[in-house]
Amino acid sequence: MKAKLKQKPQQILDFIKAYRDTHDYPPSLREIGGATGIASTSHVSYYLDQLEEKGYIARDNRISRGIQLLGAAEPFAHAAAEVVSVPYLGYIVASAPISVEPLPGDETVEISRVFFGHDTSNLFALTVQGSSMIDALINDGDMVIIQQQERVENGQMAAVWLDDPGETTLKKIYYEGDQVRLQPANPTMAPFYEPAENVRVQGKVVMVIRQLG
Repeated sequence: MKAKLKQKPQQILDFIKAYRDTHDYPPSLREIGGATGIASTSHVSYYLDQLEEKGYIARDNRISRGIQLLGAAEPFAHAAAEVVSVPYLGYIVASAPISVEPLPGDETVEISRVFFGHDTSNLFALTVQGSSMIDALINDGDMVIIQQQERVENGQMAAVWLDDPGETTLKKIYYEGDQVRLQPANPTMAPFYEPAENVRVQGKVVMVIRQLG
């Protein structure tokens, strides 16, 4: 029998379950903190360590949403060992946008289905170049898993294509009237602005796979 949880770990566990039921993949540390009133991601991680020690979850600290619910609470537990191949499409820049050549998309990256549920057909992977998203825990050389969609919510991180002059970048997006603010997550870098009609969202970041060493 699992040990009874205190209020805050139980609140976090309940949120993880609810988020998973809605999105088919786990929340990030920042999303957990925002939902449970915890300002520091290190404090969130502390409570997650408690949940892991008590057997409620398993964690993979190399990825941003590496939380798996364990036991009867986890409807996708049978998929933990199942991997799926996600198209790998090359590099995306997390600094000033740069021109890119067409990507062949003939490589793949294997990830566990347990983090995404049953439908992984709209996912693709990119390697990050640059340091503009370091405060979002994305460093040069990390890999991001992108969920294809044409629009994201304000403040979400997305892969963006700029029609003119034909450049790509990874930024947080804010829709501000007839323009879009592309916001770095690096205090040394300023945001830049593009006409809304010039910005094409390619997809939302749903996972980060960190480059170790």
